[in-house]
Amino acid sequence: MNEKNTLGLGLLGLGTVGCGVIKTLRRNGSEIAGRCGHSLSIVCASARDLSKKRPVDMDGIALHNDPMHVVNDERVDIVLELIGGIEPARQLITAALQQGKRVVTANKALLAERGHEIFAAAQQHHTEIAYEAAVAGGIPIIKVLREGLAANRIHSIVGIINGTSNYILSEMCYAQKSFQDALRGAQSSGYAEADPRLDIEGFDAAHKLALIAAVAFGMPLRYEQIYTEGVSAIDMKDMVYAAELDHVIKHVGIARRTSAGVELRVHPVLLPQRSLLAHVDGVMNAFFVAADATGASLYYGAGAGAEPTASAILADVVDIARRPQQQHNPGSFSWSLPSASATDLPVVPMQEVSSLYYLRLKVKDRLGVLARLTTLLAQQGISIEAVSQKEPTPETDTATIVLLTHRVREALMDKAIVMLEQLDEVLDPVVRIRAETLD
Repeated sequence: MNEKNTLGLGLLGLGTVGCGVIKTLRRNGSEIAGRCGHSLSIVCASARDLSKKRPVDMDGIALHNDPMHVVNDERVDIVLELIGGIEPARQLITAALQQGKRVVTANKALLAERGHEIFAAAQQHHTEIAYEAAVAGGIPIIKVLREGLAANRIHSIVGIINGTSNYILSEMCYAQKSFQDALRGAQSSGYAEADPRLDIEGFDAAHKLALIAAVAFGMPLRYEQIYTEGVSAIDMKDMVYAAELDHVIKHVGIARRTSAGVELRVHPVLLPQRSLLAHVDGVMNAFFVAADATGASLYYGAGAGAEPTASAILADVVDIARRPQQQHNPGSFSWSLPSASATDLPVVPMQEVSSLYYLRLKVKDRLGVLARLTTLLAQQGISIEAVSQKEPTPETDTATIVLLTHRVREALMDKAIVMLEQLDEVLDPVVRIRAETLD
């Protein structure tokens, strides 16, 4: 440690989030010091371009091209990893942990995919790694699960956990934009990357869900077993038809405990308009948590951005600062996810998951088609909650039928869809979107 009662921070990365950390700490440093009992000083930072002008006061911060200089600096007590990606972030974090330094990271991809070796290194070297900012920006959902709901058995978590996808679906719903127009708007507003696949195909949300499920259920990280589906196939027609059914389409991550194990899935769903999650719009995030003692609770806020993410990073720093390093219990589940204390709950295969379903079918405009469709579904044990037949299109002699089913297993629905698509009257592949009630 540097001066008495001062903790030295080293930043790996001076992008949007790194600058947000500096700005927040300079503005609120005295209040933060009062809350954690230590002054916090950013002593050094690394960046690829040291000559770049940054929107914060860099006075007193030593800058390095080589991030390992930050890790090895003797003045640094806590390393803040903000560069993202797998490498060199993994090497840098591991090196810091091997020196006994404590680490705060916002790197969800690294933790979801390589977290076990990172947490094992922290345990081996009697130190810790904190990761609140890796999941939901300004929403302290990890602390909620780890601390606020620690006395609860968590039943399920349903979250809108990717702001880019949520922004796109909100624009499609309320501004009647096509998916491509909404995506271009997200990119021009800075909400989506030039290559948006990580967000719109669901991988970013799956990274976050892996961490959330591990904390909520005390299970190992299971990123590779998460069923993942993005939003790029959502059509404006389905937005309109969902609204007619008093539903809205959202992209969610679901972690749900069942008698067979844990469901882990990321995909679009229809949510009823009465649900609170249905009204989480734009780039905002939210989590609906069902637990045995507290019942249902909702956590809402900014899921990304410089200062919301900086808030989560500095909250982890405060937690670390409040606890002398020698008091850290490396066997504790509170920070890391050591395999010795994890419960290896099985992940329920997607084919065994039960959902409600929205189905859209393009059919020949013939008498009795609707009756034939519903009869086929009934023969497969699938009952219908709502049905709507749209005005036929005379020039093509076709019609659109929209169905909302009761709950049924995915495997059974897959079989039924294959049978529907084999009917002469069904002209295109069946559009299927799962639905949730959050009851």
